[in-house]
Amino acid sequence: MSGHGFHVHGPHDHELEHAAHGNDDFASRIAVMTAIMATVGALFGYEGGATQNDAAMFKNEAAIKKTEAANQWNFYQSKSSKQNLAELAMVLPGADAEKYKAKVARYESEKEAIKKDAEKLEAESKEWEEKSENALHQHHRWAQAMTAVQIAISLAAITLLTKKKWLQYASYGVAGIGVALAGLAWFHI
Repeated sequence: MSGHGFHVHGPHDHELEHAAHGNDDFASRIAVMTAIMATVGALFGYEGGATQNDAAMFKNEAAIKKTEAANQWNFYQSKSSKQNLAELAMVLPGADAEKYKAKVARYESEKEAIKKDAEKLEAESKEWEEKSENALHQHHRWAQAMTAVQIAISLAAITLLTKKKWLQYASYGVAGIGVALAGLAWFHI
C-alpha cells in the first residue's frame, strides 16, 4: 500500500498528525506543566513514604523501650518480694536477724538502681513515641501535598481537554497549595 508511494489516511490520521506537529503553545505549556507536577509529586510521594517508615521504626523502638522498662519493673517487684520475705524472716523466732537485715539492705539498694533504670527506659520510650508522632504528622503533610499535586495534574488534563484558561490557573493554584504543604512538611510544621 504505502510501499509504492501511495498511502491512504484514516479519518483521524490528519487530526493526530496536526496535533503532533502543530504549534499549539497552550497544549505544550500544559504538557510541560503536567510533567513538572508529576516529577514534584513523585518527590513528595517519596518523602511521604520515608516519613511513614520513620514513624513506624520510631514506634517500634518505643515499644521495645517500654518492654524493657516493664522487665525492669518486674525485676524491681521481684526484689521487693524478696525484701518482704527477708523482713518477715527477721522477726521469726530463732532466725539470724542480722543475716536477714543485711539482705533487706542489699535488696533496698538493688531496687533503687533497678528503679532508676526502669524510669530511664520509660523516658526513652516516651521520647521515641514523640518522635513517631512527629514523623507521622510530617507524613500526613507530605501526603496532603501529594494529593494536591495529583488534583492539580487532573485539573491540567481537564484544562487540556477544555482549553479553559481559568482551569490552567486553578491547576497552578492547587499545585501551589501542594508546594506550600510540602514546605510545611519540610519544616516539620
